[in-house]
Formats: sequence, C-alpha cells, structure tokens
Amino acid sequence: MRFLSSRWKMRTNFPAMKNKTLLVISREYLTRIQKKSFIIITILMPILFVAMIVLPVLLVTLHEQRQFSRILVVDESEIFINNFEDSKHYEFSYRSGDIEQIKKEAFEQDFDVVLQILDNSQGMKSNIYYKKSLPTGLQSEVEDQMDDIFFNQLLKDSLNIEPSRYENMQRLAKAESATIQIDEQGVEKEHDAEINQIFGMVCGLVIYFIIIMFASQVLRGVLEEKSNRIVEVLISSVRPTQLLIGKIVGIALVGLTQLVIWIALSAAILGGVQLAAPHLFSDEEVETVTNMTSSGDLVPEGAGLSVAPENIFEMIQNYFAISFSAIILCFIFYFVVGYLIYSTLYAATGSVVDHESDSQQYTMPITLPLILSIVFVPSISTNPDGALAFWLSMIPLTSPVTMMVRLPSGVHSWELFLSMGLALGFLVLSIWVSAKIYRIGILNYGKKPSWKTIFKWLREK
Repeated sequence: MRFLSSRWKMRTNFPAMKNKTLLVISREYLTRIQKKSFIIITILMPILFVAMIVLPVLLVTLHEQRQFSRILVVDESEIFINNFEDSKHYEFSYRSGDIEQIKKEAFEQDFDVVLQILDNSQGMKSNIYYKKSLPTGLQSEVEDQMDDIFFNQLLKDSLNIEPSRYENMQRLAKAESATIQIDEQGVEKEHDAEINQIFGMVCGLVIYFIIIMFASQVLRGVLEEKSNRIVEVLISSVRPTQLLIGKIVGIALVGLTQLVIWIALSAAILGGVQLAAPHLFSDEEVETVTNMTSSGDLVPEGAGLSVAPENIFEMIQNYFAISFSAIILCFIFYFVVGYLIYSTLYAATGSVVDHESDSQQYTMPITLPLILSIVFVPSISTNPDGALAFWLSMIPLTSPVTMMVRLPSGVHSWELFLSMGLALGFLVLSIWVSAKIYRIGILNYGKKPSWKTIFKWLREK
C-alpha cells in the first residue's frame, strides 16, 4: 500500500492538472447526458410539475362546465313552488298531480330529473328520480337550495325579517383576515402561510431526492470503475485526485443541466398554458355587492370583491414571502453544495469497498443526517423560526433540506448567509477528507478497511 502511494507521489511528468481534469469532466458529462434515461426524465419532470399546477384548476373548470339539466319539481308541501333559482347548469319547472303519471310524462318530454318534495308532515324530505345518470352535483345543489328556501320562509313567517336584509347582516358580520409579513426593510407583503409551508415541504423533499440521486451516481460510478479494474488504466495517466474531481464536477454539471432545463421547460409550458387558456388563471370580479339594499342597510364599499392575478406567474409570485427568483437561486445553491458534500463523501465510500452492498456500512452514517432532516420536515414547516429549524438549517449535512423548507416562509438574511458560509466551509473539509481516502482506497482490494484504518489514511501525507 505504501508502495502504491509512493508511486503516485513520484509522478511529476504529467501535463497540466487542469487539462486532464477537464477531460474527465467532459467524459463524465457527455456519457450521462446521452443516455435515454436522462432525456426521458428531463422531459417528463417539467410536464409533471406543470400538471400539478394546472390539473386542479382544470378539474375545477371542467366541473363548472358540466352538462345542463332540466328538472321537474313536484312539490307536495307547496313551500318550494317557483322558489328554486335557475342557473347555467339547471332549469327548474313545476307540476302537480300524480307522481307516477308525472314521472312517465317527464322522461318522455326529455326532463333529466324529477324532484318530488314530500309533504311537510314527513319533514323536509325529497326523492330524486332519474333514468340515465344523476348529473354531477345536482343532489347537493337541490339540498342547498331547499335549505335556503325553507330558512327564508322561517325568517319571514316567524321573525318577520326579509331574507335580503338577513344576508346583508350576515355579510357584515363575517370576519375576514389576511396574513401580512413584514420583512427586514419594513415592507409589508400579503401571502398565504399555508401555501408557503406546503411549497417549502415540496422543495425540501425534491432537493433530498435529487441530492441522493446524483450523489449515488458518483458512488456507483466509482464502484463500477473499481470492480472492473478500469480505474487502474485511468490512473496510469490521471491522478486519483483529478479523477475524483472530474467525476464529481462532471455529474454536478449533468445535474445543473437537468435543473436548468426543468426550470426553462416548466416556465415555457406554463407560459404556453397561460396563452392557450388565459381564463384558467385570471378572472373578473368574483362577487359584486350593492352598497345599499332595499331595506336601507349599508354595505362597506368593495366588500366581497376579489380580483384574480393577471397571469399564472403573478399568481405564483404572490404566494411567497420572498422573491420566487431568490427561492430558485437558493435552491440551485443548496443543490450544488449539498450534492458536492454528499458526492465527495460517497466517492470516498465507493473507493474503500468492492461492491455496492458493502457500501451501506459507510454510507449510512453519512446519509443519516439527511434522512433526519426529512423526518423533521413537518415540524420545521409548521414552525420555521423555531430552535429546531434554526439549528438544522445551520448544520451543513442537514441545511440543504431544512433551509429550503424554511425559505418560502421567509428567513433573516444573516441566517441564510451564515448557513451558506458553513456549508461552503464544510464542503472544503469534505473535499480534503475524501481526497485523502480516495487516493489510497481506490486501489485497495479485498478486505474492507476498518474505521481505524480509514482514520490512519487521513493522517498520511
């Protein structure tokens, strides 16, 4: 082992280290971006991301565009006659007489539903008859209107209150609150705290999976080259440190390429959806309230008005306590630094074992902090300013996940910069440790080294 180490120290006739490292980076990068799996995942991920945003809105729109239904009402209680409100989805007609005869004639006259309201002595009950299929939402629509009609009748008969006046009293008594965050400069911004929590959790989970995914590629690449003895050929012309740096940086560039393509494709697809169907993400005033009712009750000006954002990007931007572009930049930073930390440690692990199954003994202590940060994601998202969230966002092995969970809800600038600085400092330490281990372990075959042996390698010059 000392002989092999001394051989590497004696190599002084290599070309410039920079050129050979670039060759390794180029090899790792080009080999991976040409794989079909890379192309498929790169295309599918933005589509899935956009689908998560667009599909819920589309489903609501389709639900609102459901079929038109004609409903024939047979009211035995005589309370609901001519009181149901027609809409763009429902049209109500009224008949009285024998229910069996009415049902037969109604379906022959292309009515979709026959609504039989039973006599009031049996309570407010009804039967809905249909032949082909029950229109979506019709049952709840009928029940809601019956509740309102019956309640309004009670207001008039028992309390002598007009329904319109009661509605305005309800509107005035309804409490509404907005969540407004004040940043370090004293600027106030309204945002949805729940959306921030959910988005932070998603960011944390995504960055966890991509760090593990790309770091594992480094581990498998090192193990493959070592088990096939390809590494012996490579280090005949490339130093082990050059090979390590080239492999890590090459795969990092693959990850960054994929990430940039994901962001660009997602923005392009969202923009295309916005142009193709602008009505999905913009709307006119939701509700207009008159300033004065027939009974003379005043309503605050603008009450009940709700104006939607102009486009989908404005809608996304309004969700968060900080700039969405800042979230993207921080995501890229923590992905790169988190990946480099874990990939260097994984590369060192791959160099000391011969098979991937043997690597679990060494990778588990490394991966455990990252898994721990995932376990605490729910607690961190609900209390992003707590002590647990703060300290986990300062520890370099957990900060990539934890800080991304906290970021959409807003963090102090000094906390963010301190977390970044600690992560960069730990990265330098990780590179030094991994290079020491990789330099010796890459040509170590047979028996797995103990932790004591690995620490001994770190002390060697």
